[in-house]
Amino acid sequence: MLTVDRPRLTRWTGFAGSLLLAVAAWLGGALPDASLRTNPVKIWQGPHGPLLLSLWLVGTAALVWAWWRLRDDVPSSRWVLLTVALWVLPMLFAAPFGSRDVYAYSCQGASFAAGISPYEQGVSALPCPWLDTISYIWRDTPAPYGPLFVVIAGAVVKATGSLTASIVVFRALALGGVLLTAYALPALARRCGVSPARALWLALACPLVAMHVIGGPHNDGLMVGVLVAGLAVVASRPGRRWPLLGGGVLLGLACAIKMTAVVVVPFAALAAIAGAFSIRSLIRDGGWVVGGAVATVVGVTYAGGLDFGWVGGLSEGGVAVAWTSPPTAVGQTVGQVARLFGAHIDALPVTRGIAVVLLAVLLVLLWFRAVRRPDPMYHAGLALALTVALSPVVHPWYWIWPLTVLAATAPVRQKWYLVVALVSSFLILPDGTGLARYTKTPGAQLMTLLMIWAAVRLVRSARAERRPAPTPAERTAST
Repeated sequence: MLTVDRPRLTRWTGFAGSLLLAVAAWLGGALPDASLRTNPVKIWQGPHGPLLLSLWLVGTAALVWAWWRLRDDVPSSRWVLLTVALWVLPMLFAAPFGSRDVYAYSCQGASFAAGISPYEQGVSALPCPWLDTISYIWRDTPAPYGPLFVVIAGAVVKATGSLTASIVVFRALALGGVLLTAYALPALARRCGVSPARALWLALACPLVAMHVIGGPHNDGLMVGVLVAGLAVVASRPGRRWPLLGGGVLLGLACAIKMTAVVVVPFAALAAIAGAFSIRSLIRDGGWVVGGAVATVVGVTYAGGLDFGWVGGLSEGGVAVAWTSPPTAVGQTVGQVARLFGAHIDALPVTRGIAVVLLAVLLVLLWFRAVRRPDPMYHAGLALALTVALSPVVHPWYWIWPLTVLAATAPVRQKWYLVVALVSSFLILPDGTGLARYTKTPGAQLMTLLMIWAAVRLVRSARAERRPAPTPAERTAST
């Protein structure tokens, strides 16, 4: 009887899944002339509807199964990189998949190239020559991206002059981010005592990378690549002034692409310390990281002829409402319960506002926790996870941020962040239709219950950590 070894079966199953998704993208992906008002029923009834959804479901399931199957046992780093390259290949040549963000990149770049700040006016002010490709809710909102990416988008559009060529370049930039991650992640993993091969597999073979980072394509790939490179430099050269400054510059560049990367900077400052922690050592070593990051963000902003209007644009993502964001889910649940009693309450502003305050408090507590522990990079990954979880809107590809850092820093026994990425892979259809929008019930309620359960677990864990260790006499008595 002919048998196929486990790694080979996994590799080719994932490739088949990626190939099916690429076909689905051409049949009904986020094409420039596709309808902007759609839903799962319309997709099913449209041209190739049943075939399109079948390809998407089977392709996603194949990628997810292959990735999950080898989560604890991969042959080697070289094998992983070859497999990831194979899985990414079909999506490099696919139509935009799962999102219309790349069209927004192009229009914001066109605005900037024409001398209009995308932080002051929406893309409809130009008007963008490709305005019809952008979802209605994003046409009059300022760009939520950092100044470096706005400058890059302007250069891309100015150099190419066409929508198709711009998409190709944005996809190449996303691929560059993945390649940078592949180069830097092993160094970070080795420094944190994690197998480089396993870290590469969890981070880069994750279906979200092929589907959304490359298929999208999304600037998250570029941001994560620069972020990981900065963390790797800091982790590998603690106490050394110029490498730490270089690591800070890289972290600043990541922040200038998407400002959410800023949450890792305080933890990188801890990792920069050579020897025991003290305020003096934090300033002496961590100051180079923080200084490099701040100087880079400020320098890029003014060098690009922009201002800090992009800070206000960070909140514009809240116009979308989906239960994939825990604070949004809680707000939806409160509103649903209120309607049962005849009341109409819009709890979203309240729950989202509470989440912002809670995030700030938790990040501070997490930093002080990291001070007492030898793994600040792991806490940086947790900080990214908290930032995503408490955001007003959570798109599946956002989980690439914490997933990549945690893959190289988290204890092997932890699997929760893998489960989140696995579930997220099934939430977006090829044309960008988010299934969370059409599953408010029971999605919001289930997410709320999950948050209550997680909060109880965290409180119990915190109490257990503060409980003093039993004395030898107490351990003897308990036995």
